[in-house]
Amino acid sequence: MKTPQIRKTPRQSRAKETVEAILTAAAHILTSEGFEALTTNRVAAVAGASVGSLYQYFPNKEALVRALCERHTQGVRDRIRARFAEAWERPVDEVARAVIQGMVEIRRHQPKLHQELLRLAPAVGGLKELHAVEHEVEALLTRFIESRPKEIAASDAAQAAFIVCHAVQACVHGAVLEKPEWLKQDAFVEELVEMVVGYLGRPGSP
Repeated sequence: MKTPQIRKTPRQSRAKETVEAILTAAAHILTSEGFEALTTNRVAAVAGASVGSLYQYFPNKEALVRALCERHTQGVRDRIRARFAEAWERPVDEVARAVIQGMVEIRRHQPKLHQELLRLAPAVGGLKELHAVEHEVEALLTRFIESRPKEIAASDAAQAAFIVCHAVQACVHGAVLEKPEWLKQDAFVEELVEMVVGYLGRPGSP
């Protein structure tokens, strides 16, 4: 299917508020009633907007879901950038903990919404944004590994970054889909930290 796109980008404050209300309504309907109930008329009604206003920005419900995917992945990207920046100079295990906590925490809010977005992303073209986030995390992690040659045992920094990124992402996505209660447990984060630090080599190891 053709990838659904937002029709135009809101620029004025009032337009941005309208789009935000529409997306908030779409998220509420998607999580409480499911994708089948997510019609443009229903979303407009819940958002308190006219259908005409909705159609200015979203041609169909698939475009609404795509926009929700984009909003979510942007949130993930911003959170991970911030965590890397804050923890860059700290010990390896603390950096791993900060970044993984960021990846988990953003899914703790509205876990049902994240479940639906993961399931629907392939059908609405949302995987493009997900892959973009993964590539950015890989690049940041590669730089970090290369900056710690005495602490991290990795003969190929890019390959190690790829493995760590996809392993953690798979675990987090698996928890979103099957074990959302784990996202609220610090023990889940600590297990992922142990996995990452154990793979990269604990600080001070040869």
